[in-house]
Amino acid sequence: MKTISMSVLLFLLTGSVNAQVLRAGINFANISITNDGDVDKSSMLASFQLGIAGDVKIAPMFFFQPGLLLTGKGSKTQSGAVTDPTYYRATSNPLYIEIPANFVFKTPTGPLRFFAGGGPYLAMGVAGKNKTEGKFLGTSFNSEENIRWSNDDPSTLNYEEGSGYGILKRFDYGLNATAGMETANLVISAHYGYGLAKLQSGSNSSADDKNKHRVFGVSLGFKL
Repeated sequence: MKTISMSVLLFLLTGSVNAQVLRAGINFANISITNDGDVDKSSMLASFQLGIAGDVKIAPMFFFQPGLLLTGKGSKTQSGAVTDPTYYRATSNPLYIEIPANFVFKTPTGPLRFFAGGGPYLAMGVAGKNKTEGKFLGTSFNSEENIRWSNDDPSTLNYEEGSGYGILKRFDYGLNATAGMETANLVISAHYGYGLAKLQSGSNSSADDKNKHRVFGVSLGFKL
């Protein structure tokens, strides 16, 4: 994955790219909790994204947009309010190096162009925190620990290295959808990431849709 990331970065900086876009934005992350892939909206966690994307012209209105992003995912669980005698809040905020590979259609050339498209993504967990805080009968408590990752890779479907309780799978993959508008210098976009890999280590990704990433985000990009 490190080799792939460096190759993508080198391509974005030196390859046949019509434009490079520095982008930053906010993510609204969640994790599916049912076999049907449903999420609890109250568990949404705000995080961020930061990185660089390319814009490779394939046809007059058809473009390939690879990227290299540092992106936050995860979710939160909360019971009660901060002012209650008994209150509990837990957050999991894993950080990934993500490589999206989107294909987009754009409206004809002009001062303002709209676009929409999608494609796959591959991501590798690199950092993150699990945090717990709350009160029990008026007594406060809190804890924080680094997220632990397995050593597994996407090629091992039925065997996983380094799995265990509380350990997340290092690799995530899924599908992206994106839409937005651009001027000569700026790009405003929205995106949705639909994870296909289960997060908990030691579980079979094909068994059901529990515990998979769902991320909606908006970003602002500056063309270089």
